[in-house]
Amino acid sequence: MIRLLVVDDSAVVRKILSEELSKFEDIEVVGTAMDPYVARERIVELEPDVLTLDVEMPRMDGLSFLKKLMKHHPMPVVVVSSLTPENSENALRALELGAVEVIPKPGSQFSVPDVGRHLVRAIRAAARANLHGVQRARVDEDVPAPALQGLSTTHQVLAIGASTGGTRAIEAVLRRCPPDLPGTVIVQHMPQGFTTTYAQRMDRICPQEVREARDGDILAPGTVLIAPGGKQMLVKRSGAQYRVQVKEGPPVNHHRPSVDVLFRSVARSCGANAVGLILTGMGADGARGLKEMRDAGARTIVQDEASCVVFGMPAAAIEMGAAEQVLGLGEIPQALLGAFAKRQPAMAGV
Repeated sequence: MIRLLVVDDSAVVRKILSEELSKFEDIEVVGTAMDPYVARERIVELEPDVLTLDVEMPRMDGLSFLKKLMKHHPMPVVVVSSLTPENSENALRALELGAVEVIPKPGSQFSVPDVGRHLVRAIRAAARANLHGVQRARVDEDVPAPALQGLSTTHQVLAIGASTGGTRAIEAVLRRCPPDLPGTVIVQHMPQGFTTTYAQRMDRICPQEVREARDGDILAPGTVLIAPGGKQMLVKRSGAQYRVQVKEGPPVNHHRPSVDVLFRSVARSCGANAVGLILTGMGADGARGLKEMRDAGARTIVQDEASCVVFGMPAAAIEMGAAEQVLGLGEIPQALLGAFAKRQPAMAGV
């Protein structure tokens, strides 16, 4: 049984979340709090396993509270935020401070049952989260990114899949990779509305050009394309180039975008010209797709348990025989460069 404390300044939101989450047999809402000061008392009194936290609250904002909480009393936190540009930025800041996951509040874009389903998965992931993995994802800004000197990266592709804890893991990888990294496609499980802000933030801090993918974008060295929330993203061969297809489609493995959808398309279109990477995350999305990539000749890497926030996705890939290498987060950037250095692109007509 997961003991949950709901922290939100809105009485309506507290009531909705408590009622919706109480429908699940493995979650017990042990209390609610209208602001961080009350939350601090309830944490001591009720000893919850997981906290849901709003970022905009009176007396003390959620980010300030989260910073203090992770310093003095680290525990799994799921941020529940409204979908506005400012709140999206704050939610990403919360992930930097140690929150495990971000979920949109119920509103005009997301119904209460939809939020309930996403939130319960996030709470379950948070309850199993390795908070030491959160700390390991911190990036040393003084470590320079190496260069891919003398290596042709034009017709090679890097495909990355991640979920819970993945925003910081992806940052840790990209910031230690060179500006001329082969064309990169990423599925990070994230709600619609948050991926735009996430891509913009990553573009500011990573040596590559990072942006949210648009249908028809060309995969080129130094470009990182992040799948938009609420859409599926695939890689297609287009003459002597690779392009992404961004389209509507049903959820796969409960996710849209889905890592499996992306990886399977990479296996078909890129074959041995690709490298696949699965980072931290709950569930098994991406495992089958990574296996298809490996069977098609791609190099495949997954993050190890010790450095993951949640080991679900990498563990599923390992169990399926999809992982060629299992590495700590700090070892992955160099392994990627090694994988591309050993592989010369083989593209007909080039």
